[in-house]
Amino acid sequence: MTILGIESSCDETAAAVYTGGGMRSNVIASQSVHEQYGGVVPELASRAHHKTIWRTVQQSLEEANVEIEEVDAIAVTQGPGLMGSLLVGLCFAKGLSLSKDIPLVGVNHMDAHIYANFIDEEPEYPFVALTVSGGHTQLVHVSGPFEHELLGETRDDAAGEAFDKIGKILGLPYPGGPVIDERSKNGDPRFHDFPQAMLDNNFEFSFSGLKTSVKYFLEDQENREQFLADHLDDVCASVSYAITEVLVKKLDNAIKNTSVDSVVLAGGVSANSMLRRKAKKLANDVECDLYIPKLAYCTDNAAMIAITGAMMAERNMYADMELKPFASLSNRK
Repeated sequence: MTILGIESSCDETAAAVYTGGGMRSNVIASQSVHEQYGGVVPELASRAHHKTIWRTVQQSLEEANVEIEEVDAIAVTQGPGLMGSLLVGLCFAKGLSLSKDIPLVGVNHMDAHIYANFIDEEPEYPFVALTVSGGHTQLVHVSGPFEHELLGETRDDAAGEAFDKIGKILGLPYPGGPVIDERSKNGDPRFHDFPQAMLDNNFEFSFSGLKTSVKYFLEDQENREQFLADHLDDVCASVSYAITEVLVKKLDNAIKNTSVDSVVLAGGVSANSMLRRKAKKLANDVECDLYIPKLAYCTDNAAMIAITGAMMAERNMYADMELKPFASLSNRK
């Protein structure tokens, strides 16, 4: 099958084409307008999607050397995400589906992060997925295709959200997560012992207290500007250490409680170099197979939507024109 994937859940307008021979294209149009605000502005995001979605889809088809008439199904992000952004992608996909008589598939964005691991490899079921992004942090037991059991999730900030908010406190450009990761490579992760919350709870996460701790830690310095000039890399490394330690310790608990032999990382934070390194060590210690997507498939992209759509189409999991977006997993319909 030839699948056109469309992703517009947040601030990335993306389109990809997947065939039985593999991923043929993966185009992402990023929105730089949000950098000046230090975070994504929903109204600006949806406007930017309107401007770029058609040419992004066209580019993905051209790079794949595929005509729209050759597409067997259109897979589009249904949620979770920003409602305005989701509506742009969903309405565009519906219009294309109707005008070209192409079946439609509605994809759960969080499922897609997990199945991004299937683009180049094929993890063996059952497995535990650690899904970490700007909006979600979850541990999921996957017993088969689209057979998921949520083991635990964050009670407040997601890991990626914590990285970005702390980046803002440190005066780093948005998004702060990748910058903190890069600065951490030259810092001392033991420079300061930031809190690791909820370690006594098997699968639940909490990261909101960490950003408060960083804020107070900086306020305690006599000369904040000079302190950061001298120790920014060390602070970034210490923050990364605290977040990734919690993630890996919870993952270790999940592996032991489910007795799986395979583990996958998913979501934008799976690109974090310290997390990847610790996950590899954990997998080696407990003798588990570890799967991590290529960096291009970690953050929001349409390739993960296309591969998930292909898996759903194979199982006749099609949608109709009643398909509606959902902003969060709790209000999914």
